[in-house]
Amino acid sequence: MDTDTRPAFAAEDQGIVQALQIDGRAPFRRIAEVLGVSDQTVARRYARLRGAGLLRVLGLTNPLACEETPWLVRVRCTPDAAASIADALARREDTSWVSLSSGGTEITCTVREAPRPRDEDHLLLRRLPRTPRVTDVQAHALLEVFFGQDQAQIVKTGPLTQDQKRALVSEDAPPGTREEFGRWSRRQVSGLGRTLDPAERRLAAVLARDGRASIGELAEATGWSPTTVRRRLGELRRAGVLYFDLELHLDLVNQGMRAGLWVDVEPTSLARAGAALGAQAEVMFAGAVTGEHNVYANVSCRDSQALYRYLTESVTAIPGIQRIVTAPVHRTIKGPGPFLRPMGGS
Repeated sequence: MDTDTRPAFAAEDQGIVQALQIDGRAPFRRIAEVLGVSDQTVARRYARLRGAGLLRVLGLTNPLACEETPWLVRVRCTPDAAASIADALARREDTSWVSLSSGGTEITCTVREAPRPRDEDHLLLRRLPRTPRVTDVQAHALLEVFFGQDQAQIVKTGPLTQDQKRALVSEDAPPGTREEFGRWSRRQVSGLGRTLDPAERRLAAVLARDGRASIGELAEATGWSPTTVRRRLGELRRAGVLYFDLELHLDLVNQGMRAGLWVDVEPTSLARAGAALGAQAEVMFAGAVTGEHNVYANVSCRDSQALYRYLTESVTAIPGIQRIVTAPVHRTIKGPGPFLRPMGGS
């Protein structure tokens, strides 16, 4: 009998992982109080998970609030070139969530594009169509996030109760987060159009590598006092400019049956249908996009039968959805952060 050796979170760790997804900088003391364990236990388990490469907390800036355009990009290429092109995309700091789909003939990724680039020839969206063995490039601007960015599937499927989730939400979270658990959107982002100053960019660069970097490390990087670091962190978080996410070992991400869904929704039903879609347990990400389809979602199910039931029962129950095009995800090569990390993934 074969033994499944794929990595997984132990039952006693799932509450900690869910808590960190809700607030990546939550003090171990607060997590311990919510879970009913000691803060030493939380610290020890987190150190073990991080040391094993199973997870890492990242502090990331919200492109919708930083004068950047987030694009969901589909790259079709010849099968012999897909893996190498995907690897090259994953090494860029302006990409995240790089995946191979549709039998390995299509790459999907998220690209952040600055509004006024100094070197337009360096822009990825301009260079991709000229790349050898790329047959088609489609770029869809991300307009609204119904679920994703700072939240992940475990927020909906983990062991914590609603009261425990609310207790973990940071006081620095944007208004409404305690009820919605951090759904970023243009309507909630008060810092829309914010340009980071040089010290804030240095702060963001440290947090993008370690979202739980100490106040002392952040003070050294920015030149601010510890008091200023705490104050500015709070301001950036409340404005929706800065959020925290978990980067998981890629073998964890690549489990189950996953698919990208390109969805046509009646325009008058877009907000309601998007919110309903984002609330479903199978959905890892859902957002409104430009292009032929007006919603994109990424879903994860246990197996192909579970995906079939989801497509024929759960999605079709949402009013306003007219058509769904499914693209099976073969492998994710890069997760949410700007830096490609050697955290496994097959």
